[in-house]
Amino acid sequence: MALYDISVKQRDGKEISLKEYEGKVLLIVNTATGCGFTPQYKGLQELYNKYKDQGFEILDFPCNQFLNQAPGTDEEIHTFCTGRFGITFPQFAKIKVNGKDESPLYTFLKAEQGGAMGSRIKWNFTKFLVGKDGTVLRRFAPTDTPEQIDAHIEAALK
Repeated sequence: MALYDISVKQRDGKEISLKEYEGKVLLIVNTATGCGFTPQYKGLQELYNKYKDQGFEILDFPCNQFLNQAPGTDEEIHTFCTGRFGITFPQFAKIKVNGKDESPLYTFLKAEQGGAMGSRIKWNFTKFLVGKDGTVLRRFAPTDTPEQIDAHIEAALK
């Protein structure tokens, strides 16, 4: 299975194929609105503003698996993120990133970039950088800030 063979649910519940993002550099992030890392939304939006016209997308997947830090409906989460952080990048339906009900997207990402961090997602704001060809280039820990990822995005866009 390749990245572009996977479909995910949008906030409105409709399925969308990740093939829609083929040819773009992607930063895929599992997020939460009540997490100590939630302020990273500001930096993520700054990255999006900086690179969106160069073929960069951030795909935001709220996840409530870590201490219920993403409560509420998909629309409530979206309203919080747009109101508090002004996000304009795509935000999808809430997903699971570990366990028997995990999203096929995260099964794929973890298989490609388990690495030193292991295959499980340990917390919210784990980030995966994906190249234009769908190759998972790198996995970043929740503690890796958007500012620390900037140079990697720039290199992937070249």
